[in-house]
This record gives sequence, structure tokens and C-alpha cells, in this order.
Amino acid sequence: MESSVSGVGVIDKAALVLSAVEDGGASLNELVERTGLSRATAHRLASALEVHGLLRRSHDARFALGPRLVTLGETAAAGWPLAEAARPALSALRDTTGESAQLFVRQGDARVCLASLQSPHGLRTIVAAGAILPLDQGSGGRVLLGTDGGAWVATVEEREAGVASVSAPVHDRHGTVVAAVSVSGPIERLTRDPGSVFGPAVVEAARRVAQEAGLQ
Repeated sequence: MESSVSGVGVIDKAALVLSAVEDGGASLNELVERTGLSRATAHRLASALEVHGLLRRSHDARFALGPRLVTLGETAAAGWPLAEAARPALSALRDTTGESAQLFVRQGDARVCLASLQSPHGLRTIVAAGAILPLDQGSGGRVLLGTDGGAWVATVEEREAGVASVSAPVHDRHGTVVAAVSVSGPIERLTRDPGSVFGPAVVEAARRVAQEAGLQ
């Protein structure tokens, strides 16, 4: 990485390593490829993050997100009252659709997953609470950007191959978008027109979130 984002280079590089395994595990060679760091630096940072529980080694020696992040993510999400208010609606959405349901809010130029309930299917989309994802990829990001009109936004294989998603905005009483409710899963079940399959259910869940949170 040629420049520091925060002004603290080692923190920026450590964050780069964590981001490199956000969508799945990575070997040391893959860490080097994804981060642009030297092999020695990538190994040193990954090993240090492993000591702190922020990374772990899988059975095949690949680096993956560590158990400490689960606790940190849950604690961070609990600090947002909206996350707790959204849980009944997300639970109903998950049960109705059979797919994973999430709540996202915007944080600067990214989006943060405040709450996530996983599909009961073995093949499913997993987005951990606390995960930071791009705004310009995926239906949840597009909702928070406000670049797409309509009651819901649907995307297919935009952020991840084989995955489709549908998202709807959570509005406050002034009509401002404060969050996005999403449902995501494999194309095999959501199809390439996921909005027609789950759009109304996601819109209803977003409406319920706003109501439960006292936003309307």
C-alpha cells in the first residue's frame, strides 16, 4: 500500500489484511496478491492479528477472520438501538423468505452491517454483524446511496459471484433513508429477478423496522 489512509501506516496495513479475508479465507500468497504488501509484511501482520484473535488459521492453514471479531461485531452492533429494534422484522423476513437477512447503515464511504440473521439452508450468504462493505456494490449499498429509485433495489452477482440480493430503504418521518434492510442468497433460489420474488417482503420488513424503531 503506497499511502496511508489514516496517517498510521501499520493500522492501515492491518486493516487491509483483514479486508482481504472478509469474503473468505486466504493463503499467504493470496494475501500478498490481494493487499499488494510484501510477503514478509503480510505474514508479519497476519501472524500478529492471529495472536490477538482477529485472524485464525483454518484446517488448511488459510487465514480467516478470527473469533474476537464476532464479539467485537456484536458489541458494536448492540451500541446501535436500531439494530435491536430491527431484529423482529429481520427474523420474520428470514423466516418468510428462507434467506439471510441483514440491516445496513452508511458509515462514510462504506456500509456497516448492524444485524444479520442467517438462512437455515446449508448454501447461504453469510454477512457477519460488524462487516464493512462497499457502498457501490450490492443492493444494500445502492439503497443507502439513493442512486436507484423504486420501492426496492435488486442486484445479481454485483458484489459476489453466484449471489443475488434485494434491499429496501428504512425511512424516518422526514423521508430520509437511515438504513437498508436486505435479503440475500444464491441465485439458484433468488433467481436472476430477485426483486419480483422477494421485493414486497423486504419492503414490508423495512416498514416494520421504521415503525419498531419509532422513526415514523
